[in-house]
Formats: sequence, C-alpha cells, structure tokens
Amino acid sequence: MFKRLRSDINCVFDRDPAARNTFEVLTTYPGVHAILWYRLAHRLWLWRLKWLARFISGFARWFTGIEIHPAAKIGERFFIDHGMGVVIGETAEIGNDCTLYHGVTLGGTSWRAGKRHPTLGNGVVVGAGAKVLGPIEIGDNARIGSNAVVLKPVPQGQTVVGIPGRVVNPKSDDKMQRRAKIAEKIGFDAYGVSQDMTDPVEKAIYSLLDHIQVQDEKLEKMADSLAKLGGDSIDMKLPELDDVVLDPGDPEQVSHLKKKS
Repeated sequence: MFKRLRSDINCVFDRDPAARNTFEVLTTYPGVHAILWYRLAHRLWLWRLKWLARFISGFARWFTGIEIHPAAKIGERFFIDHGMGVVIGETAEIGNDCTLYHGVTLGGTSWRAGKRHPTLGNGVVVGAGAKVLGPIEIGDNARIGSNAVVLKPVPQGQTVVGIPGRVVNPKSDDKMQRRAKIAEKIGFDAYGVSQDMTDPVEKAIYSLLDHIQVQDEKLEKMADSLAKLGGDSIDMKLPELDDVVLDPGDPEQVSHLKKKS
C-alpha cells in the first residue's frame, strides 16, 4: 500500500512542471490529498467497514472538492490535476498512469444496481470538464478532450472531442505541412488548440484552407501559362491582412477603407 502511495506522489513530478519538491506536493496538491484519502477509504471498504469508508470519502470531498466513491477501483500512478469538481462513481475502474483534470465526471446513466460507470484503460487522459458516462470502456492511451461528453466506447489510442463525443482522426504530416503553409500565408493561427485535439471550428477552418490551397495552386499555373503565351506577368503575392475592427460610425475609418479599396 505504501509503495502505491509513493508512486501516486512521485508521478506528479512527471505530469506537472510546477511541482518543485515532495513537501510541496504533499501539502498543497488537493488531487494528491484526494487519492491518499481514497486509498484509505477503499481499504476500509474492502474490510466491509463501509460506513466509515463513506464517512472518510465525504470528508475528503469537503476537504478537496473531489468526490471518489470508496468502492471505485483505481490503479497506480493516478494523478488528478487541480481537481475541483471531479466525481468518480462507485463502479468506475481506472487503470495505471491515468490523468484527470478538474470538472471531470466518471458517472452513470442508470439507477440499476451493477456496473454503471466507465472503465478507463492504462494511460488515459481526460480533459477539464469532460463527462464520461455509462458502463463503457475507454481504451489504453485514449484522450478525452475538454468538455466532451462521451457515451460510447473509445478505441485504444484514439482522441475524442465534442458533444456528443466523436473520434478525431489524426492528420497526416504532408497535409499538416500544406495547411501550415497556406495558414502562414493568410495569417491564420489556431492558437490554444493542439493539433491532436482538433475542435469543430478549427476543423472547418482548415477545410477552407485546403480549398484555398487548391485554388492558389491553380491560379499560379494559370498565371504561368498566360506568361508563356506572351501575356503580362501576374503578381501572386497576397496583400497583408489588417487587424482593424471597422466602426461604421467613424467616417474617418470608412473613408480610409474606401481609399484603400
């Protein structure tokens, strides 16, 4: 038991760059406090001291803002980052090396007795605010995007985003390079969203970028063909984008934009 507790504490340094030393982790990390109380409550639950286990679980919820039912099964090196609002149900099962962020719910969708909460494989990461509901299985090394609502099983190694949750297919390297090139050309930058965690808006914009890229290539070929036939050379350099918000009530801005056009 103490070996498992030690691994729960040490894994913080691998997943949180803000962690500086063991004393700081033990005294200031509510996620660590919650898992320590859970380990004790779970052991009491297995000893059939269920009222005492639930009492300790309730105290831990009041102390940390994290609710873990003592009957839940949690593997080694489990880390809850920030933690406030995390709920882990009675029949939930979590593998080794899993990470949950604040606001995550591993909940049920039925009042019937028996298995009604999700099972997470090894190495699963669940983003802030995500809801994983029902007796479904989340495969090893899967990723659940922030605020996703997952109601169906997730295959191993897949990433799920959105409401309802859907699997996002990884992009090929050549397509990403082409998108990055045209995005740089027109000044688009989807900051704050990693390439592995595409949201629907970013996906739609990148679809437009693919379309623009094809049009751009065709226009360049047409310009070269016209030049070879003796026509005037066409400058394909795109103008810079202005980051100016037009105020219709400002006559100076309207006049300035009319002159530029």
